[in-house]
Amino acid sequence: MGKINKTNAARILDRLKVSYTLVPYKVDENDLGAEHVAAQLGEPVEQVFKTLVLRGDRTGHFVCVVPAMAEVDLKKAAHASGNKKCDLIPLRELQPLTGYIRGGCSPIGMKKAQPTYIDATCMNYTYIYVSAGMRGLQFRIAPGDLVEASQATVVDII
Repeated sequence: MGKINKTNAARILDRLKVSYTLVPYKVDENDLGAEHVAAQLGEPVEQVFKTLVLRGDRTGHFVCVVPAMAEVDLKKAAHASGNKKCDLIPLRELQPLTGYIRGGCSPIGMKKAQPTYIDATCMNYTYIYVSAGMRGLQFRIAPGDLVEASQATVVDII
């Protein structure tokens, strides 16, 4: 695939001295789903995680990182984040808020740091994959390193 250009998220991990691997994959604009990404990576789909941005009724925006094949449990996410209720933000708000587009949203390097919650299932793996900040590029990273770098809380949110 040629030279891999580092994303802002990768430069942040470098600055924090966090170990990771940048793993490129072929993007299919018609299929941004986890199965496609996992197949491109040659990895089990359970180890591919997605980054979702939500808005709570009390605390405002926050981030949830969950297994790509799972749905975030809005009640659990609201409870974990100190809200009574929450919902996913509309897609049109994603880029202005985070600087990222759908399919390339990373929990690292958003325009403004948001409270972040990572589903506890991530700890079942030696490494997981999350977006490196652009479509076609994933981080292969130890869950504990991601938790530390994103200052996340590990919690059951699926």
